[in-house]
Amino acid sequence: MAERALRGMSIGAKSMESEENVDFAPRMIARYYCPNGHLTELPFATDADVPAVWECRCSEEALLQDAVKPEPEKPLKPVRTHWDMLLERRTREELQVLLDERLELLRSGQLRSRRSA
Repeated sequence: MAERALRGMSIGAKSMESEENVDFAPRMIARYYCPNGHLTELPFATDADVPAVWECRCSEEALLQDAVKPEPEKPLKPVRTHWDMLLERRTREELQVLLDERLELLRSGQLRSRRSA
């Protein structure tokens, strides 16, 4: 009998529940204005943290009504690699001398490579 009641119904596409006796969270409407004059109204829960900036449908940044535009983040310093830090301590000429000394010791057999150990 249950099979007959569901025949022709697109299960999953529509909810069989109604909104009767359901208490929704208290809501407020946040109004965002973009520089192109568009108004975007979005519902938020009253206890939610409402962002000061929202992307408008025209891809511009829309500001919350009565909000102050946040300051842009400071640019991050570029990442220093090991090579950068090495070049802070030694010049390329000094590094070439050290490399030549180590290669000479390795070739003469005074220094053993880790692979042969």
